[in-house]
Amino acid sequence: MSGVLFIVSAPSGAGKTTLVRGLLETDREIRLSVSYTTRKPRAGEVNGVAYHFVDEEHFLAMREHGDFLEWAQVHGNYYATSASWLRSELAAGHDVLLEIDWQGAEQVRKKFPEATGIFILPPSFAELEARLRGRGTDSAEVIARRLAAARDEMRRVKDFDYVIINKDLHIALDDMRAAVRAARLQLTAARARNPQAFDFLDKD
Repeated sequence: MSGVLFIVSAPSGAGKTTLVRGLLETDREIRLSVSYTTRKPRAGEVNGVAYHFVDEEHFLAMREHGDFLEWAQVHGNYYATSASWLRSELAAGHDVLLEIDWQGAEQVRKKFPEATGIFILPPSFAELEARLRGRGTDSAEVIARRLAAARDEMRRVKDFDYVIINKDLHIALDDMRAAVRAARLQLTAARARNPQAFDFLDKD
């Protein structure tokens, strides 16, 4: 693999989607993996852009066929990453970003231990709750379920390489760009991206 694989995870409401969008707008070298999901589209979400929206029967058939690199059930819905697309993008030298939950991240790391993990935390649990309630898109029952899961999700932070505290969006975005730059400067990634600069290592 010559491209760098980034795994970005966070509890619901931490600002993951906003930060990923901001990163992709300024870094054209990263390709976003569009996940498959059985979740219903929210207002403004476009099929094939936000997610590949499929029904549960279709999803389970794809899973059975081995089409997914990883999959997880989160808040009652299924999510998964296309295996063939990701492997072909990395092989072509493209950096790929997976915006997935900790369950998916754990599965991906077993297959790609060299992947760079970035975890996004809210400044506090109270702030996370305020953000979820302020969305106005979920029922009280859904919010309660997300909060119950968030504490366990946040404990997974120790499995990641970089941690971003999303208190100020602009600072958090700068931190995320810094993590991406740092990952690209690691020896293996730098050599894959600039092989001509390392020709001397192959000479006597």
